[in-house]
Amino acid sequence: MSLHTPGQPFPARWWHADGDGRLVCDVCPRACALADGEAGSCAVRVRDGNRIVLTTYGRGAGFCVDAVERRPLYHFLPGTPVLCLGTAGCNLTCRSCRVWRPETVARVSGLLEEASPRAAAGLATEWRCSSIAFTYNDPVVYAEYAIAVARAAHVEGLRTIAVTAGFLEPAVRRDFFGVMDAAVIELKVFDEEAHRRYAGGSLHTVLETLTHVAHRQGTWLEVSTVLLPGLNDDPGQLRAMSTWIRRELGPDVPLHFTAPVPASRRTGSHPGSGSLPIPPGDRVGPARAREIALEAGLRYVYASPADVVGGCTTWCPSCGAVLIERGSMIRRYRLTSEGRCPECRTAVPGLFGDRAGEAGAHRIPVRVP
Repeated sequence: MSLHTPGQPFPARWWHADGDGRLVCDVCPRACALADGEAGSCAVRVRDGNRIVLTTYGRGAGFCVDAVERRPLYHFLPGTPVLCLGTAGCNLTCRSCRVWRPETVARVSGLLEEASPRAAAGLATEWRCSSIAFTYNDPVVYAEYAIAVARAAHVEGLRTIAVTAGFLEPAVRRDFFGVMDAAVIELKVFDEEAHRRYAGGSLHTVLETLTHVAHRQGTWLEVSTVLLPGLNDDPGQLRAMSTWIRRELGPDVPLHFTAPVPASRRTGSHPGSGSLPIPPGDRVGPARAREIALEAGLRYVYASPADVVGGCTTWCPSCGAVLIERGSMIRRYRLTSEGRCPECRTAVPGLFGDRAGEAGAHRIPVRVP
């Protein structure tokens, strides 16, 4: 096993030489072809002579202890604390997000702390976390580092979580999710053209990733969609998306709807939707989106903010009993030690303990020793 010197670029795993002398990154479908010194669109994979290197290996930012529900992940060790970390850069260019923008990458890069895979795992153990979550920016762009941290975490008896948009190539997909115990994949827009226009990448690739993870033993999957006015909140699109999830992923995959804008805002425009007002009748919020998904046959659909009545509660799909009631923390937990409804014994899919964890209502920033 080769050792990496902290602060030094790390040799990337996935790339090949092109016929014209450029080196092509094979991490995602962008296939950035780089001349010497050039960075890929993610800003953190750079050509260095006759190789491509990852500039953020062993360097993390945003270290904090948080509740696993806020990833959002509801069927995976509810209430337990998770160590969250990220790095810099992204391979998508979502118009409502700043993570990928050059000024953000530069600012975050200046905040990165040295954190070897073993140090990250040790920090999670020190704070009595049950898992480590790769979040904030997409861990696909630092896959070598995430995989190394995941392996170190497993040695310590910890589980691992990837929060990702799922935009990566099949070879990387197999290796990356092969060490992840759970994944939250954001399904941004259920329309190929709109997805490309908004995120700068293909929806088809994301759907392939979702299918791969859903049918892979050992990785628990939940899906998240942030509702953005005029982009992905059309009832027809939401119905088609929910139907696809039920058919291709299964009715038991949890789906989360969230909204970054006040529910009372009835007109306006999204950064990627143009400048025309959005008529109130042409959009729905998390509560109605949840109803649409349930009508389409999904069994576990969640909606936030918290003022959506019952939107954060896990109900038994057979008898309707309340199984897990959530607020800023777990308020009530009624699953049996086998993960079953105490009323009708229906099994609830996911990974559950005999009681909920006791993660606090607020995130706790932590530092790497």
